[in-house]
Amino acid sequence: MTTIHLSAEPRPLGRSDILISPIAWGMWRFTGEDVPAGRDLVEAALEAGITLFDTADIYGAGSLGGFGSAEALFGRVLADAPALRDRMVIATKGGIRPGIPYNSSAAYLAEALDDSLARMGVGRVDLYQIHRRDLLTHPQEVAGALSAMVAAGKVRGIGVSNHSPAELDALQAFLDLPILSTQPEFSPLHTAPLFDGTLDQAMVRDLAVLAWSPLAGGRLLAEGHPAGLLLAEKGARYGVDAATAALAWVMAHPARIIPIVGSQTAARIRAAAGAYRVEWTRAEWYAVLQAGLGQRLP
Repeated sequence: MTTIHLSAEPRPLGRSDILISPIAWGMWRFTGEDVPAGRDLVEAALEAGITLFDTADIYGAGSLGGFGSAEALFGRVLADAPALRDRMVIATKGGIRPGIPYNSSAAYLAEALDDSLARMGVGRVDLYQIHRRDLLTHPQEVAGALSAMVAAGKVRGIGVSNHSPAELDALQAFLDLPILSTQPEFSPLHTAPLFDGTLDQAMVRDLAVLAWSPLAGGRLLAEGHPAGLLLAEKGARYGVDAATAALAWVMAHPARIIPIVGSQTAARIRAAAGAYRVEWTRAEWYAVLQAGLGQRLP
């Protein structure tokens, strides 16, 4: 019986020479003023073999720290332990602004990037992503802004988040450099990228796929959910929990999807490394998919 094996080896970020881990850590709930606690989480991710750290300027907007506070806490951690920077690939995002809600004009993105760099205390980020499509900015203008970032040495590579395949194509048409990544929501409970062309496009264009909310915001592991029960059963056979098995399920797709772990618990972050031990048969993988869909495939 053919099984799908997962590799822990670093791989290129899309069509670039930037090497990244097959699992990322996301900071959408990384907030507060406790720098030692924040450093513990960063170091837990590194101990798990995670080198790709994904944040955004809007992360923290709903907390007491407000807009930019996740990047600011990350910056304080890096200032406290500067050697950590050389061990990680930093990705951030811009373009969402509460109350607007989207702005990807060239002037705004240039300012947003500079603000992100200042908050994190770094001179360059490895990946800058347009967080969501701004319907009022022509993709040619967005492309010009991204190209200028790279030319200025402030960004190594560019990507998109929450973009449809057509939106990504429109942006790429005005770029001389490749889009390296796309970041959709993906889990057994949010399977649209399997069917809307997102993952097919990623495989054709050699895009890194960074999957946010791979546990469906916790709904996947809610008591009694059929997909969650299958994942718990699968994980138990490999000595991991259902959450770790869910990461492995996401990673088994041939687009080599990189799940973004959102946990703010050091032990949970370290546990993510167990995903590499899980092997899948086609029947097992499809069983989880059908349980998540709530119906059998034709």
